[in-house]
Amino acid sequence: MTSIAPGSSSEMLQKEAQELKTQIKVVMFDQYGTVVDMQKGLTEIAAPFLKAKGWAGNPSSFVTWWRRTHFENSMIDALLHKEHTSYREIGQRAVAYTMDRAGITYTPDEVRYLVGCIEELKCFPDVPEALARLQSRYKIVVLSNGDPDMLEAAKAHHRVPFDRIISVAEAQSFKPHVATYTKAAGMYTAFIDRRKRPFGGTPHQPDLWVDDMKSLADLMV
Repeated sequence: MTSIAPGSSSEMLQKEAQELKTQIKVVMFDQYGTVVDMQKGLTEIAAPFLKAKGWAGNPSSFVTWWRRTHFENSMIDALLHKEHTSYREIGQRAVAYTMDRAGITYTPDEVRYLVGCIEELKCFPDVPEALARLQSRYKIVVLSNGDPDMLEAAKAHHRVPFDRIISVAEAQSFKPHVATYTKAAGMYTAFIDRRKRPFGGTPHQPDLWVDDMKSLADLMV
């Protein structure tokens, strides 16, 4: 199936989506950054914390460093593919490292507090309605790097009634290690390009390329 990239006509998108509708029964999402707004939510949480610490830097940059460090460490853990490290532990290491790098003094409780706030993040504004529309036609599922208890606690805050929530802890490896997808299992993919970033020259391009979750629902319902 040909991938649909930015600049493709709406007719091409509609044709691709019509073909996908005949084959898809389950739509699966990442939670952190796709369903919930990680960058905005964590920046709003970090800003008063950092101000109280007397740190004058940009809170959004702090969160970007935190998330990038977390991602790098989780990828190393996945590539080693030994005993799986929990998302929470990887996150606490990342926050501690980021504060060390920024010259911020902290306690273990403060590190745990910041990572724990991930459970309380809210959805992107367009997500609840879009997912409700998708759920009228498909089962909707989350596959997340988060720990099972973190994903369970998050339900009270994002309030999306997913048909199933799956943690990579079941596969003992972080995405995108092959163990979490069993060699993709015939999945098609959609890239939700909220931040208008290039996808890159990888041959593994998405089948659909949309601006937001509403646009995905418009195509697939």
